[in-house]
Amino acid sequence: MFSVREIKWGIAHVFSSFNNTIINITDLSGAETVSKASGGMVVKADREKPSPYTAMMIAYRAAQDAMDKGVGAIHIKVRGPGEHGPKIPGPGAQAAIRALARAGFIIGRIEDVTPIPHDTTRRPGGRRGRRV
Repeated sequence: MFSVREIKWGIAHVFSSFNNTIINITDLSGAETVSKASGGMVVKADREKPSPYTAMMIAYRAAQDAMDKGVGAIHIKVRGPGEHGPKIPGPGAQAAIRALARAGFIIGRIEDVTPIPHDTTRRPGGRRGRRV
């Protein structure tokens, strides 16, 4: 008889704004962080942090760290800024998902968890709006 090794699942939380990309890989409960990486850990220039190339490097770094700790399969939760900001994820989101899949993970489900207000506090800007 041979033993079948159980695959350890995790959740990859991908936050992608127009200023940065942050990847946080946790266990299934979401409470215990397995690995994390952000744009500032890979590049030094602020203008390069949101780029797709940087997101690929971030995803690869986080994936290697998580695989070393035994995670073999992940669900992906993609988040944009949301609330008062833009509701769509930044330019690094798609590149990060592709890089996580290419790193060797088994991908479960991919979902968008951008916070969308159901009538909320007043938007910033005042009565006359944002004056540019």
